[in-house]
Amino acid sequence: MPLKVLIVPDKFKGTLTAGAAAQAIATGWRKARGGDSLKLLPMSDGGDGFGEIIGGLIGGKVQFTKTVDAAHRPHRARWWWHAPSKTAIIESATVIGLAMLPPGRFHPFELDTFGLAAVMRAATAKGARRCVIGIGGSATNDGGFGLARGLGWEFSDDEGKALERWTDLSRLAHIRRPRRFRWFDETLVAMDVGNPLLGVRGATRVYGPQKGIRPEDVKPAEACLRRMAQVMKKEFGCDFSCQPGSGAAGGLGFGLMTFLGAQPTPGFDLFARYAALDEKLKSVDLVLTGEGAIDDSTLMGKGVGQLAARCRELKVSCVGLAGMLGRSAQVNRAFVWAYGLTDLTSVEQAKSRPEFWLQQLAEHAAAKTADELPLQ
Repeated sequence: MPLKVLIVPDKFKGTLTAGAAAQAIATGWRKARGGDSLKLLPMSDGGDGFGEIIGGLIGGKVQFTKTVDAAHRPHRARWWWHAPSKTAIIESATVIGLAMLPPGRFHPFELDTFGLAAVMRAATAKGARRCVIGIGGSATNDGGFGLARGLGWEFSDDEGKALERWTDLSRLAHIRRPRRFRWFDETLVAMDVGNPLLGVRGATRVYGPQKGIRPEDVKPAEACLRRMAQVMKKEFGCDFSCQPGSGAAGGLGFGLMTFLGAQPTPGFDLFARYAALDEKLKSVDLVLTGEGAIDDSTLMGKGVGQLAARCRELKVSCVGLAGMLGRSAQVNRAFVWAYGLTDLTSVEQAKSRPEFWLQQLAEHAAAKTADELPLQ
């Protein structure tokens, strides 16, 4: 019998966007099961692709703003504007993303979030009263210091000298609010991690290494972020450094909560709300999802794991397709079936022709579905 299939992948990081992954899965699936009804719903839980996906779901129009990237190189950044709701959708990865920089050329001590401020100023000038920002994929570890400076916050030492680099925050003595900046009525931060700003589970220790933080850099970096949190608490009575998610995106979560009064929100929940996901799940027989790697960490708050859990609640069968699959009892419970590109080919081949091999994997999964899938 023909099946109603919903295809909801996240990005395959470094190889395929969520949209390209959805198209590849659909192409492969149709080769084996041409009679099925397929609907494509690319997903993002806050990282690369967030703006395009959420902006598309609400009917937002693409806007461009001149700014700088994390290394302060001139950059023309995209964001999305929905005039009826006066909502700006911002994806930090399109402004200060790690993927935008030449590998290994810049150390995180040279990078900051300053470029995001120009995009936020453009959004307020457009009339935005609400801002939804996805913060995954950043290259930075500055705790939102650059963004705050760009919005007019002033940071100075004991002698009143302005601090312009986040690595000088160990000398921070005073913070002053902007003289002019019209805040958004509501700022929602989409994130997929719950790490605090500091400590063994903090931004620097957990996510710093993938951005270029070396073991000898951890102590001075932590000292700078800790000092900013301490002075903010002393002068304004607020401390978000222990708030879950404050360590997301190199502490940008902390910066948005501290300097913009932002509310942290699971990125998957935002996607599910805008996509009317539950209604769509209730109308299909099968869900296909996937991302670059599916393993136990997928089930710790990431979008693909959250989707699998939602499918179980609604008794909809969910199949996982991954670049690399880490099989475990948890993964086996989460999906009725899970497959990896490395089941068919080598890691090198999969990365060199990801679209082709994802089509092959989807065709392989569809062939098994015809006889063996235990539809719930």
